[in-house]
Amino acid sequence: MSTFPEVDQAVAAATAAFAAYRQTAPRVRAAFLDSIADRIEAIPDLPETVHRETHLPVARAENERGRTCNQLRMFARLLEDPAWNRPRTAPGEPDLRLRHVPLGPVAVFGASNFPLAFSAAGGDTAAALAAGAPVVVKAHEAHPDTSRLVGDAIRDALKEHGLPEGVFTLLFGPGRTLGQALVAHPGIKAVAFTGSRAAGLAIAATAAARPVPIPVYAEMSSVNPVFLLPGALADDAEGLARGFAASAVLGSGQFCTNPGLVFARTGNGLDAFLKTAASSFAETPAQPMLTDGIRAAYETGRERLAALPGTELVAQGTGEPAAALYRTDAATFLAEPALREEIFGATSLVVAVDSEVETHRIIDVLEGQLTATIHTGAGDAEEAARLVPRLELLAGRIVHGGWPTGVAVGEATVHGGPFPATTDARTTSVGTLAIDRFLRPVAYQDFPAALLPEELR
Repeated sequence: MSTFPEVDQAVAAATAAFAAYRQTAPRVRAAFLDSIADRIEAIPDLPETVHRETHLPVARAENERGRTCNQLRMFARLLEDPAWNRPRTAPGEPDLRLRHVPLGPVAVFGASNFPLAFSAAGGDTAAALAAGAPVVVKAHEAHPDTSRLVGDAIRDALKEHGLPEGVFTLLFGPGRTLGQALVAHPGIKAVAFTGSRAAGLAIAATAAARPVPIPVYAEMSSVNPVFLLPGALADDAEGLARGFAASAVLGSGQFCTNPGLVFARTGNGLDAFLKTAASSFAETPAQPMLTDGIRAAYETGRERLAALPGTELVAQGTGEPAAALYRTDAATFLAEPALREEIFGATSLVVAVDSEVETHRIIDVLEGQLTATIHTGAGDAEEAARLVPRLELLAGRIVHGGWPTGVAVGEATVHGGPFPATTDARTTSVGTLAIDRFLRPVAYQDFPAALLPEELR
């Protein structure tokens, strides 16, 4: 268990390593990231360790290992492009040239629900290391052995490439004390976090209260609303219901993109949708959740939803913690803010909506989201065209004709959104754009060529 002196030691090592690491050639950092991926792939018992600590299936853990390694290699390939940090030149009087430089040591908080892809060597770590920033990771208490195995792989890659040990450090301890001490440390220059709204806001408050405040990129809370327009329900209500149910109960609902709210137009299509969705939910067996604390919070949230006036239980899965589907009407939803709160788990609420005007009123009361999903069918084009601009203001990713679970990792990925989905809607924690969180622009005015950074000469 790390102590506060170990926080000081970790940040001191990261600070000392920063001077050399920020100057490494992009190709050196690319090779380093590739080596990390190679070593994580070579850990023989990693999926089994993930399963033992989190209850996630071995197959899911193996898939997540692949995603983690793909993320690392994606940033390696980004660094092989000479324009990776977007240099700009404006010759003239004055002669101005711009490039981006790393902020400094970054604190990364491992996530409970992605023990590989959002943890020790996850997307936040990969982006910071690609930017030239050392990383201090606060491992999540739910999977310490998994974090140790991955941390060892990163340290071995550091040795292979002759990089300073302080480029990566892994700490263990409670987030409320050790984690806050890490955020408050003056040597940390940015924070990346994935978790609950309460924890994210506490971290952001600590960072803002420092003598020199720093950016916090926190992904926190999202109910990921789905909008089923009349034509979509008329075309294939049963197919929509099956797709929705599969997305809602996937992984016991423990995804930040889980569809927690569905807004569907009243009519025969809605009745068919509810009937099929109810059947799917009722047939869903209980699945283990990541931790006892997450399960307790889920059951409390489900019970709170059930007790709200105007809500009706449509279906419940077998065993505990049970998946559950509820319904209500738009008037009740608009009048009760508690219906808009996230329940982290396999519970969703279907809201019957009478008109387009009512849909727009609902969007106006929703908080910022990671995703918003729209399904259209015959005759929906004009209404959809009016809806999409509103969804652009609501969410970081808009899905058409699909479901929000499953986040592609690539050049155009956005995994972020307006508050409280994240603390900074201008960024993403997935995809190559994530590197921008740990860089800042510097302009060089009237520099002789010999003094200019190589990419600006």
